[in-house]
Amino acid sequence: MTNPRITVYGITNCDSVKKSRAWFVQQGLEHQFHDFKKQGVPASRLPGWMAAIGWEKLLNRQGNTWRKLGPDIQAAIQGEESASALVQEQPSVIKRPVVEWQIGEHTHVCAGFAPDQWRAWINLASGA
Repeated sequence: MTNPRITVYGITNCDSVKKSRAWFVQQGLEHQFHDFKKQGVPASRLPGWMAAIGWEKLLNRQGNTWRKLGPDIQAAIQGEESASALVQEQPSVIKRPVVEWQIGEHTHVCAGFAPDQWRAWINLASGA
């Protein structure tokens, strides 16, 4: 089995992030945690996330942060460039957690609590 390198990006007090981190611990999977509040949103990772899952899925339009934005700001988010600027300015608008799995040469990305996807990646890493 190839040991994946797993990075969980999010906010410490987010329930989905807490649930995700607990899931990784229960599965015995080591992971790194990147706190958006303390470390910021890594601008170098955003293009890869958007390519993998799309800027629309990266934005949490159901969350409080999005709902508190003015309608003019919401309407201005029309593509990757404007979405990227918003998530760097307002990290809480990102659907959390963003999880990166590095398996060999490939990086896989998803957003949100996604244990079914993670199990598939475990199988991929194990060669199953």
